[in-house]
Amino acid sequence: MKNIMTRLVQKILIALLAIAPLVMSAQTEYGFKAIAVEQDFTDNGFNWFRHALLLAAGDKQQSNAMTIGWGGIGTLWRKTAVTVYVAERRYTKHFMDNAQYFTVMAFTNRKEEILEYMGTKSGRDGDKAKALNLHTAYTENGTPYYVEADLVLECRTMYAAPFDPKNFKDEVPKQMYSNFPAGVHTMYIGEVVNAWKK
Repeated sequence: MKNIMTRLVQKILIALLAIAPLVMSAQTEYGFKAIAVEQDFTDNGFNWFRHALLLAAGDKQQSNAMTIGWGGIGTLWRKTAVTVYVAERRYTKHFMDNAQYFTVMAFTNRKEEILEYMGTKSGRDGDKAKALNLHTAYTENGTPYYVEADLVLECRTMYAAPFDPKNFKDEVPKQMYSNFPAGVHTMYIGEVVNAWKK
């Protein structure tokens, strides 16, 4: 009888593990609906980051967000990927370096106000989300995002490395960093593991 019960429990656990990804992808609170980025993401990848987005990382104890205008979307290592860049002296970099996941968010309502504040104030000096009356929520993976966003991409970091100035092959990056007080950027490549849209 004990062996039968053990096998039954094992089968139940295997079945639960099989449906776990569906449960974790079904975060539909706050008016969000899960989307498949390969089919449902319709923004132009060449312009998407130019409109400025919000990047967030951290956990339920502490997190931070910042405005980003550099990035890329596409396919890498057979994964749907997002690449973001964070300068060395940015407060968010600590969170990016210590978190397994990050979110990239797009806004419609209060977009200019949110992106301006998040891009000019530092989380070292206070809680930026609280100052903007943004409400922080967390994915099933514990990744922070704001419920006021219209689109949230959750990414699992696959690769991170700072730019190495000795590998600059053109004057563009050399000139960029010749007088850039925030320091050289680190590139973070994340697999898109979840996406939600209102």
